[in-house]
Amino acid sequence: MSAVHLQKIRKAFAGTDVLKGVDIDVKEHEFLVFVGPSGCGKSTLLRSIAGLERIDSGRVVIEGEDVTELEPSERGVAMVFQSYALYPHMSVYENIAFGLRMIKLPEAQIKERVHRAADILQIGQLLERRPRALSGGQRQRVAIGRSIVREPKVFLFDEPLSNLDAALRVQMRLELIKLHKQLNATMIYVTHDQTEAMTMADRIVVLNHGEVEQIGSPLELYRTPRNRFVAGFIGSPKMNFLEVRVQKSDEAGVTIELPGGAPLVVPCNGDAVEPDQKLVLGVRPEHLSESANSDTDSTLAGEVMVIEHLGSETLLHVRLADERVIQVKGSGESAALEGQPIKPGFSKRHVHLFRQDGMALERKQPVTDAMRVS
Repeated sequence: MSAVHLQKIRKAFAGTDVLKGVDIDVKEHEFLVFVGPSGCGKSTLLRSIAGLERIDSGRVVIEGEDVTELEPSERGVAMVFQSYALYPHMSVYENIAFGLRMIKLPEAQIKERVHRAADILQIGQLLERRPRALSGGQRQRVAIGRSIVREPKVFLFDEPLSNLDAALRVQMRLELIKLHKQLNATMIYVTHDQTEAMTMADRIVVLNHGEVEQIGSPLELYRTPRNRFVAGFIGSPKMNFLEVRVQKSDEAGVTIELPGGAPLVVPCNGDAVEPDQKLVLGVRPEHLSESANSDTDSTLAGEVMVIEHLGSETLLHVRLADERVIQVKGSGESAALEGQPIKPGFSKRHVHLFRQDGMALERKQPVTDAMRVS
């Protein structure tokens, strides 16, 4: 049974379509993440589930009940916002208990729920403090605690970590992953940060211009993106894209001409591919080595333009002979120098081909362990 079923959700603002018939099934106890660029509709979709936005058409079903016309308080969901929205004149205890007092829950039950949530979030020692005496991470825990005490069917998170510094975001990501396992709850999480999505999600929904581009596990989206948008959005640094020409298509796959003229047979289904047709080759920076090795099927020739030393790894910006620029991720011990000639090598197992409309060509063999993230 789906915890949440979104059926053909449409929403427009001032005549502009923001959601264009979105269909998503959220499984029970799943941690599902909506991800996409700013303006793609992810927060509007989350608010539509919560009832904070009235949809123009479609249905929102939560645990088998059509809640499309119900008020937010009647939907059995709890939402954690980007801003903490805590009452500054109330203690942490009073902030967490406020919603329960509004529904006139007995005081003994309120106390029990507040202390249980505080224990889960490890903020029991903060219950008498005011929000101004808390750090950003502690305030976010209080906001989450306010949701936990309501014992909702579904937790909704709208970019809850975006106000935190980088180190605290990493810590809070781990805390939310642990919280999900501890509560065994259904959680829907919105972020523009694909690293958050990759590290936290059971499944990711990639949205773009109000439409679902692809739904899948983090590694499924990383290994087998269905189109160029997903391929470029998932992964950091983003995938390199190079326009190439088709030489031929046969049972072995699609033979393309790389920059510099060398041929490469990519094991993709080329039934609809014609000679001289233009395709786009995609290869991730981490799948390019600084030079040929035993796993290399082909190389590109270029010159190192810029070097970014990142400690455990080195990012090389390489200009090819035709002036196109690619990124190569090397080890932290890279000895590359600016202006130095370089021939990055790669395996055909790790490349992708996209048509001009952006859709990926289907690979001839299934993804194997050899295609794991480097």
